[in-house]
Amino acid sequence: MATKADELKLDIKELDTLLQQATRPKVKDILTLETRKLQAELAKVIDEKKEACLKSVNPSPNSTHRCYEVKLNSYGWDQTNNAVKLYVQLKDVHTLPSEAITCDFTEKSMDLRIRGLNNKNYHLPINNLCEDIDTEKSHIKVKTDMVVVYLAKKSPKTWSHVTGVEKRIKEAKTPSVPDIGDDSDPGASFMNLMKKMYQEGDDEMKKTIAKAWTENQQKNVAGLSNFD
Repeated sequence: MATKADELKLDIKELDTLLQQATRPKVKDILTLETRKLQAELAKVIDEKKEACLKSVNPSPNSTHRCYEVKLNSYGWDQTNNAVKLYVQLKDVHTLPSEAITCDFTEKSMDLRIRGLNNKNYHLPINNLCEDIDTEKSHIKVKTDMVVVYLAKKSPKTWSHVTGVEKRIKEAKTPSVPDIGDDSDPGASFMNLMKKMYQEGDDEMKKTIAKAWTENQQKNVAGLSNFD
């Protein structure tokens, strides 16, 4: 749905086209005057949107509509040969001005921020992507009740996971073929690796490892129940 700002831009563009075609001085003056009026109205609309966005991010101390920070932990994803797409569902997100939804990209990270949605500021950071991305081609698109983050792949290869943490945990859980005469305990090696990754990792890595550990324990309990 086109916003008021979008409609004003279209009107101004059409007036410019008519002005270029006009030949009568009086007609040119009328079109020029109307164009300036619409440009002033557009500037006012844009300023109001910026002010509203700033208020949502930095509310005044006396404001009764404070925004609370909410860290997003869930999203859907799929991929094509050239991009990974993350789907973040948030009701009414499409009603926000474009300035309220931003995403910063580096080759190995993305940082999505959604400000002022129902008195909440949403944040989805991913600091360790599975593979490198092209920051110039990566972008976001807002749809009804959803934000889609397009991560442009730097090389056309299939991603096994979204984050490098998930990839390393999966690889660690996959048993390798031991050499003949190798008496080491693969279970102990895996536990030591997980412990090292947990101790050295950031909050995101620790959360992912804890989740994987819990799921593994539940599978082991289920396996023992089936054995009995």
